Amino acid sequence: MAMSPRLRKVALAAHVTSSVGWFGAVAVFLALAAAGLASQDAQMVRAAYLVMGLTGWFVIVPLCFASLLTGLALSLGTTWGLFRHYWVLAKTLMTIPATLVLLVHMQPIDHIADVAAKASLSGAVLHGLRVQLVVQAGAALLVLLVATVLSVYKPKGMTRYGWRRQNEQRTASAVMAEMTTA
Repeated sequence: MAMSPRLRKVALAAHVTSSVGWFGAVAVFLALAAAGLASQDAQMVRAAYLVMGLTGWFVIVPLCFASLLTGLALSLGTTWGLFRHYWVLAKTLMTIPATLVLLVHMQPIDHIADVAAKASLSGAVLHGLRVQLVVQAGAALLVLLVATVLSVYKPKGMTRYGWRRQNEQRTASAVMAEMTTA
């Protein structure tokens, strides 16, 4: 079902806003994770991990789902399609696992936020988990950057399904043109 131009613009604005927001929130999360790992100030470390828990659940997760859902709506409601172009398919195949990984990784984020809420974190406490949060946030930022670049450049290339659909539409258009001229 094709979207009306007005609905497409609303969906596109929602998708761009949620995607940029997701990217920015992950960048802030990375900065907090790095500050929590590197800082010697116990209050700063504690605050960083408390804010990371809140940011994860109340900013990153909702923006992630908004981006995923608006992206699916746009791909299904426009001529781009979900399976027609490699760049759309690649973004989808990056976003769905990124969403699942985010949900799985909210558990360690909750854990470190809970520990930070109860006590200060010294340099050795949960050091491996603290490093893991920095690495994972950096990897998430990289995935989101690749998705952004795909959206901006839209590399050419249609899937086999896309070529088949395009040829079917051309054939149908040619038949309709012949019928109207005959």
